[in-house]
Amino acid sequence: MAINIKEVVEQFKIEGTYSEAKIFGDGLINTTYKVKTSEDDKPNYLLQIINHHIFKNVPELTKNIQRVTDHLRSKLSKIEGSDLERQVLTPIDTFDGNGYVKDAEGNYWRMFLFIEGARSYNQLSNANQAYVGGKAFGQFQSRLADLKGEPLYPVLPDFHNTEMRIINFQERVKQDPVGRLKEVKAEVDYLMERSEEYKKVVQMGREGLIPERIVHQDTKFNNVLLDENDDILCVIDLDTVMPGYVCYDIGDAIRNGANTGLEDDKNLDNVSMNIELFEGFIKGFLEETKGVLTPAEIDTLAFGAKLLTYEQAVRFLDDYIDGDNYYKTNAPDHNLVRTRAQIKLLQSMEEQFEQMEAIVKKYAN
Repeated sequence: MAINIKEVVEQFKIEGTYSEAKIFGDGLINTTYKVKTSEDDKPNYLLQIINHHIFKNVPELTKNIQRVTDHLRSKLSKIEGSDLERQVLTPIDTFDGNGYVKDAEGNYWRMFLFIEGARSYNQLSNANQAYVGGKAFGQFQSRLADLKGEPLYPVLPDFHNTEMRIINFQERVKQDPVGRLKEVKAEVDYLMERSEEYKKVVQMGREGLIPERIVHQDTKFNNVLLDENDDILCVIDLDTVMPGYVCYDIGDAIRNGANTGLEDDKNLDNVSMNIELFEGFIKGFLEETKGVLTPAEIDTLAFGAKLLTYEQAVRFLDDYIDGDNYYKTNAPDHNLVRTRAQIKLLQSMEEQFEQMEAIVKKYAN
């Protein structure tokens, strides 16, 4: 049965008249359309099908995003010259007040105001871009630090619970379900030898040494919208915004953005961490957050880059040993190639770790 997008759109409180909808962007999780209205003086919209196989509790997800964007809008309204329609996402409500539409096929839809003239970049290419990315996510973090009320709903429970992922990995290694363990002994040994070190952030949180905060948890540079002058507009892709530890956002940004190679690079000579990109990101991030973060949190920031890289290596190798049931693969050894690239990136971080810690200390002071 073909989806009637016009019928979906008409359940949202839009201004203007629906004209057309075309696929927009290249997101991997949610399908996105740009909805155009007929009138020149009315806005356009972004319409998305929420991947409810990943985000199973759509009402709570919707509530999270509404609370976050409401709070950011409240903060921005106190800053002279702010453009509230461009510097924060604007969710569009439905006539039934739910904020989402469920169609006859069981798809869930949501809508945002389309931010005209915005752009993003898929990869960091210089230290200034890294600085802008760090500043954007730092603003996001600091502006949400005083969000009142109950914690946000954990839409993906234990998303970065490295301790739990290590335990699952150890169990998978014992089971060796498809007989692949014999070919990955070196990789398993490397990760197992470091397992206690990488449980420590979760343990610190449990002991109350670092606070849980609202963290973005998907801090890729293409989740920062910029204007035509490459100045920051806003942070987007708020699905994974939920409680966590601040070093997760540093870690995800550096693992993705400061890698000189590809996540699945077969040529490991290409793979290393670019320390200049790390420094640019840290400088921008701490400019915005050092007045908010505790000393103990600041001490975890450089480690966060290693933590998320280690965790991702564990996840790729776990999936490879399990027979490739989680990640999409394009070759029988794809998850193993990914694992080796992450391990090489982690080795590069280990070699530069003293310098990384010195950079954090420099900008924290």
